[in-house]
Amino acid sequence: MLKKILLLCYLFVLLKTQAQQDGSKFQEQYQLQITKTSSAIKIDGVLDESIWKTAEKATNFWQKWPTDIIRAKRETEVRAAYDDKYVYFAAICRDTNSYIIQTLKRDTRYWESDGFAVVLDPVNRRSNGFIFGVSPYNVQSEDLLSASQFSSDEMSFSWDNKWLSATSRHETYWVVEIAIPFKTLRFEAGNKQWGINFIRSDSKNNAYNTWTHIPVQFLGYDFGYTGALKWDVPPAKQGTNASIIPYVTGGVETDTENNTKTTGRYNAGLDAKLSVTSSLNLDVTINPDFSQIEVDRQVTNLTRFNIFFPERRTFFLENDDIFSGYGAPPFKPFYSRTIGLDANGQRIPIIGGLRLSGNLTKDLRIGVMNMQTNSRGKYGDANYQAAQNYSAVTANQRVGSRSLLKGYFLNRQGFLDDKEIKQNPKSQYGRNTGVEFNYYNSSGTINGWAGLHLSMKPTVTNQNTFFEFGGGYFGKNLSILTDIAGIGENYYADMGFVNRVESFATKGKTYASGDTLFRKGYYQNYSSLDYTIRPKRGPINQHRLSVDNFIVLLPDGTFNERMNSFVYRAAFKNTSYFSLKFEPQVTNLLYYTPLPSLKPLEPGRYAYTQGQVTFASDSRKKLAFEVSYRKGGIYNGKLDQFNGNVTFRAQPWGSFNVGYEQNNLVFPAEYGNETLNLFNSKAEISFSNSLFWTTFLQYNTQKNNFNINSRLQWRYKPMSDFFLVYTDNYFANSFLNKNRAIVFKWNYWLTV
Repeated sequence: MLKKILLLCYLFVLLKTQAQQDGSKFQEQYQLQITKTSSAIKIDGVLDESIWKTAEKATNFWQKWPTDIIRAKRETEVRAAYDDKYVYFAAICRDTNSYIIQTLKRDTRYWESDGFAVVLDPVNRRSNGFIFGVSPYNVQSEDLLSASQFSSDEMSFSWDNKWLSATSRHETYWVVEIAIPFKTLRFEAGNKQWGINFIRSDSKNNAYNTWTHIPVQFLGYDFGYTGALKWDVPPAKQGTNASIIPYVTGGVETDTENNTKTTGRYNAGLDAKLSVTSSLNLDVTINPDFSQIEVDRQVTNLTRFNIFFPERRTFFLENDDIFSGYGAPPFKPFYSRTIGLDANGQRIPIIGGLRLSGNLTKDLRIGVMNMQTNSRGKYGDANYQAAQNYSAVTANQRVGSRSLLKGYFLNRQGFLDDKEIKQNPKSQYGRNTGVEFNYYNSSGTINGWAGLHLSMKPTVTNQNTFFEFGGGYFGKNLSILTDIAGIGENYYADMGFVNRVESFATKGKTYASGDTLFRKGYYQNYSSLDYTIRPKRGPINQHRLSVDNFIVLLPDGTFNERMNSFVYRAAFKNTSYFSLKFEPQVTNLLYYTPLPSLKPLEPGRYAYTQGQVTFASDSRKKLAFEVSYRKGGIYNGKLDQFNGNVTFRAQPWGSFNVGYEQNNLVFPAEYGNETLNLFNSKAEISFSNSLFWTTFLQYNTQKNNFNINSRLQWRYKPMSDFFLVYTDNYFANSFLNKNRAIVFKWNYWLTV
């Protein structure tokens, strides 16, 4: 173990010497001077203040998508100013007086609407920052960003904070005015240069434009391509910066499934955000309640492993990448949903917790977290959970221009009596530690990574490590990567997610023989090659050809599983797309494996192939749809899968979506057949920019559940809300009620 760590450290130092170039040369090309205003600025979408007439302008935007070789078709002008409390931005966006607005709801479908966004890197170290976006109808969206994000799909828009904006719409342009409090940002006092960029979403032309020239293969908020916001006098350290958010909740609930009478309940608690320094933040929560968080979208699981669901709870989301940015699917040593939620997504009461996160120095980001949960139920009950304490310490050190050296330590400590410890010694605690190095060249086209992780549990002394290394090239046309990883069967991640070490299986040929989880270590290699063609003429923006190979070997080197994927995708200029996928697979089942059939599948080698065709229509239309059809084998059976969804948009006040998935599974006679149906429907109605109603219906025959979740949200003040939530669950095969509840939650954001 020590030799491996020393080898990695040597590799880190070697790569560090090759990565000293920073982004200063790029920022010399794109600079915007910000000047202090001598008079107050009213945020009203009208640029009549004197500072906007004299402030320097950022203009001449580049097109970022679908090509990066031309200037933007629609002009955008941006100005910046500041006073003692706020940093201000004003933008004039040349446009028609007709807009694409998907919704009036905050933080929803931002990239599918017309809009303007500011990307800020206050520390200017190309590792993390903020995005603040506004639509022509003044719908706000904001999020935290990190250099480890590789897709806009990774943006949750779940981080919320106070800032101001206003818009005005005209015949040939629209105007946005933004004021961001310095207290909302995390920055270093005295820093005279911030990283900055501006993004213009031009949905009518299916284009994204940016102020700086960003290569088409990278995200518009890539921190490697920010310009420079130049301060005449750098912003000073802010005074008291604290936000306290108390809440009160109450309601009634009944649990028919467990013969529980209708009961009333009430609760109270608070969250607090305290600025330790201008770049380091302390979050505190006492008796948190997440009843207003949107329910998970149900999926059909045809695999042998658990499904990864994203974190939605706001407390865990600020600077989340410091804690969760380790590993890669299917391995995540830290996964915040293990805290306060069981394996079925059911709540475990959290007593409280704190989290310190942010920049300790320009190059060093740290995170320290401690959470305490209460026990649930009584010992021996099916839903019993012992009280637990969760601790995490992590540090990210920037190396060179864009690279990161990262390390962490995690500890889960159970509060158990002697009987519980004797019955399951491993439940006492679970500890994990690890180091990783992520190398990026200055342009971001070359990426390399390596990591070594260790798991610690009582009675476990071997086969408890995880290693990973790989690299790739990401060019405009050609992208190629390979990743090699290995994990021991005694590697446990009590605060993480590992979905392949454990397999759902049975002890024999029938379910009566007993269900269990089998553990097995493995080695895996994932490689991919993508080639993109971008025609200059015609209806297609790009042709993309992809070849993937995924292979898994057992610890003794014998074969376990292989999947190849060959994909062609055509993205059209009207936002529609078409794709074809061909996937040969070979699986060597080690155990009797439960499937949606009448008996477990026998161990053995299974070879099968699946093909899929997908088409999505123009997403800018009021009526849009996506359909896919998959057909082929599944182990020794056959699969027919249909998946479709339709969305109707009543701009800008309503969005109505209906989705349906059917899986027809046909196995040999002794196993039986099965048809799985999954239906979901989501209706979002925006009565205004502050009053919203969302209803979600889900019917899932695999989970034998029909769920209704309806939520009314009134944002009566900035970041202060009243929620009224109704939830109901039924058995899908009989429509007998399982449980239902109606709850309210009131919170108030107080800044002191």
